[in-house]
Amino acid sequence: MAIKLTQSLKQTQSLMMTPQLQQAIKMLTLTHLEMTNVIAKEMVENPMLEEIDGDTSAKKGESDYKAEKLEMENAEAKADNFEQSTVIQKDDFDWNSYIENYNTNSQSPPSMVSRDPDDAPDYENMVSQTKTLAEHLEWQLRMESLTSDEWKIAEQIIHNINGDGYLEAEIEEIILATGHKKSDVLEILHMIQNLDPVGCGARNTLECLIIQAKMSESLSPLVESILRNHLESLKNKNYEKISEALETSVDNVKEAELIIQSFHPKPGRLVVSEETHYVVPDIFVNQVGGEFVVQVNEEGVPRLRISQLYQSMLKNSKDKDPKAREYVQEKLRSAMWLIKSIQNRQKTIIRVAQAIVRQQQEFFKKGPEYLQPMVLRDIAEEIGMHESTVSRVTTNKYMHTPIGLFELKYFFNSGLGGKNGGIDISNEVLKIKLKKLIESENIRRPFSDQKLAELLSQDDVKIARRTVAKYREMLGVESSSKRKKRG
Repeated sequence: MAIKLTQSLKQTQSLMMTPQLQQAIKMLTLTHLEMTNVIAKEMVENPMLEEIDGDTSAKKGESDYKAEKLEMENAEAKADNFEQSTVIQKDDFDWNSYIENYNTNSQSPPSMVSRDPDDAPDYENMVSQTKTLAEHLEWQLRMESLTSDEWKIAEQIIHNINGDGYLEAEIEEIILATGHKKSDVLEILHMIQNLDPVGCGARNTLECLIIQAKMSESLSPLVESILRNHLESLKNKNYEKISEALETSVDNVKEAELIIQSFHPKPGRLVVSEETHYVVPDIFVNQVGGEFVVQVNEEGVPRLRISQLYQSMLKNSKDKDPKAREYVQEKLRSAMWLIKSIQNRQKTIIRVAQAIVRQQQEFFKKGPEYLQPMVLRDIAEEIGMHESTVSRVTTNKYMHTPIGLFELKYFFNSGLGGKNGGIDISNEVLKIKLKKLIESENIRRPFSDQKLAELLSQDDVKIARRTVAKYREMLGVESSSKRKKRG
């Protein structure tokens, strides 16, 4: 069979992500704070944007808003007419670079440098930098009289300790990196392990607990013996077996258990604390006259319009520099796209929130136990949008309700227990029901997974024993044999 090259013409249709569509999609995924930061940055970079005064806008009537809308449409038409009549026919603007830079830089607000000491921010508004675990350990080691070679070993060890406090590198690797003897490396390692928090630098959980046991004030030999030889029996609450093996009383074994429970299996987390993230709700749900009213959070979001000054410049730009006219035209389009994207975002969010409230009426009236199974498709079909759009809108968005603050993703749960005539409940409701049943059980005769499934069936929730076991583990609850209290 012969192989040859041929040329042919083919006409096809394809979808393209225009800059307007990219900006609209990006605005949907932004949180309230991120959107305000994007707007603030655009107002600094785009002279065509200006903020409508809050006091003035509050007094405007419907006719004024219509006039503003008409004004923006006229400005858009003028820009289109100018584009058709201008001598510069080719659009040399690099939209790909613009979108890339926009996506990269829009996450943070514009930097503000205070030149006057009186304009510096208040002390209460300044956030202190958290000290890392490595810095905390190095600070303590500076109180010791270490030689330069010992410092080299210490730094190699400390910078191989992860956030949980465990040494990730092997001793042989540290010996190879520092060029020192194993005894010298182990000496420095033991010194670091006894620093605060005790146990940092351990190579596994058992070593970490034993180091803390040696530092405990009471029952140190008994605690260490239990950790080394009877940890599995302690896990199963088999106190009698431990007491017989160690020739001590059951009370001493239980006291040692309390000491072990006070240890930290991940001591590094005592120093490295997670950064606090503050949540600003995007939606407010209030109950008015027995009905739930949905409002989008407009606080801090400036109302934008096209600058009248630059509109007049565009109108009288026939004899101006072509590059200046092109710059004004591009900024005008960018400003109008931004305003439309913000309006589209707010409308889409409120439509999704209203659909959620309509489908979860019992939840808002009675609480989380009445959360109904719901998926993205249910909301997408109701509001006539694609599931991907609903997914973007509900990502990292929060709703403030009369019963608390919830992420929009919280309302989407698959249904369980609907087989053989049973009712369909969400997995969040199943967790609540399981937790209540386990909390009400007799500690000497805890419910097995099969018994929990039978009790749930009394509420017409038909689920299998293995499903109960799965959600029990998700709640961090041990099996019935380990929950049983003896004595």
